[in-house]
Amino acid sequence: MERINRLENEHHPAESEAVLREIEAGFGMRPALFLTYAHHPHLLRANWEKAKVLMMGGFLSRKTKETIALVTSRDNACTYCIGAHTAALKSIGVSDAEIQCLESNLSAADFSDKERVLISLARKAATSPRAVTDADLDSARVHGASNGEIVEALGVMELFAGFNRFADALDIALDLGSV
Repeated sequence: MERINRLENEHHPAESEAVLREIEAGFGMRPALFLTYAHHPHLLRANWEKAKVLMMGGFLSRKTKETIALVTSRDNACTYCIGAHTAALKSIGVSDAEIQCLESNLSAADFSDKERVLISLARKAATSPRAVTDADLDSARVHGASNGEIVEALGVMELFAGFNRFADALDIALDLGSV
C-alpha cells in the first residue's frame, strides 16, 4: 500500500498543475511517481526538468536510455520502475525477447558496440560506482563514445537510481493501465 497518496487533479497544490500538464503532454498520462512528487511542487519541477533533459533530448537513443533505466531498476529491484521502463521499451517496438536479453545477454540485444559499452558502464556505476576505472571510460571512448555521451549515460543511471529509491521507500504502485 502506498505510504503517501498520489495527488489527483483536485488535490495537488496549484503550483504542481502546470508541471503535471507538461508531464501528461509528454507521456500521455500522469505517472504515479510524479503525482507523488506533486506534494512538493519545486521538487516535482526539478525532477521533471531532469527527466525531460535526459530522456527526451541528448545524444543517446531513447532505446539506450530506457535500457539504462530498466537495468538500473532491475539491479535495484524497483518494481515500479521495472514495469514503467519495460512498458516504455515495448512502446518503442522492443520485443519481449530482446527485453529479456537486456539483463542476461546484452550482446544479443540490438545495440551498437558503443551503446553496449555505455549501458554496461552505467550498470557498473549503479552497482559498484567505486569499481569504475579509467579503463572502463577508455573503453567507452575507444568504442566511439564522447564525454557527453558518457555523462548522459551516467546521468540516466543516476536519475533512475534516485527514482528507484523514492518509489520503493514510498511503495508507489504502478498503474499499468495508464502507461
